[in-house]
Amino acid sequence: MPFDRASHDYPTLFLSDLHLGALSANADIVLRFLRMFPATRYVLVGDVLDLWQPLLPHWTAQDQAVIDHLNDRVRHGASIVYVRGNHDPDPALIPPHARLNATHVRHYVHTTGNNQRFLVLHGDEVDNRLIRSHLMTRFGSRVDHGLRRLNQWLRRWSRERSSAQTQIDWLIRAFNTLSYRGRDHERRLVAMAQAQGLDGVICGHFHIASLHRHFGLTYANCGDWVDSMTAVLDPGTGDLRLLHADTVLPVRNAAQVSLSPSLQPESAPLP
Repeated sequence: MPFDRASHDYPTLFLSDLHLGALSANADIVLRFLRMFPATRYVLVGDVLDLWQPLLPHWTAQDQAVIDHLNDRVRHGASIVYVRGNHDPDPALIPPHARLNATHVRHYVHTTGNNQRFLVLHGDEVDNRLIRSHLMTRFGSRVDHGLRRLNQWLRRWSRERSSAQTQIDWLIRAFNTLSYRGRDHERRLVAMAQAQGLDGVICGHFHIASLHRHFGLTYANCGDWVDSMTAVLDPGTGDLRLLHADTVLPVRNAAQVSLSPSLQPESAPLP
């Protein structure tokens, strides 16, 4: 059933992994989504900015428009919590044009209208130390940049342009899926929330949108705005929802998943 946008006030919208400044960013889709889902609080769950590309950042007018839109929302009474991700620069080093009027934090506890409390953090905290290092993060950004450049070249010169694009995108998605196929990261993040006596965790980082209770508490991953085009919504009732851009935008086939607070946890984790 389509999501009834008119029946909710959208007090809190969680988005992660916009990667503004990277070739992989889809800032135009982000902006259209934000305009369709005005919120009173935005929680940016890391990797909003990706300014480590070779030579110069791939900063576009669409990237700037996302920053300007969010700052304009603040001027009209909204608030922004910016949870720093592994790609995000230190707040003091963000260029003036890319700065958000936001509260910058490493983690955050979000309380819903029915007093459920969720640990909000980017998610890289459960990666091993080598993967979390700044060197590996920059290396990963540059590999992604190179693949996107290759994708552009293939689309330009291949007679089967759509096929060339799909091959590169498939390679990137397949690598990410294989990296986290065991879902151990979900278990560790849920355990972190449980250790703090919280009701669940909301994260990003893994580019795998998800919403479930397979490990005893609610696990919500915002997904990303490179491939999945998803966000997590708290309409104020505690009934978290995982929204796809296609619920309001004609991008791909519409998809939406919701989790009711009364839903009983499943007995087994995802395969």
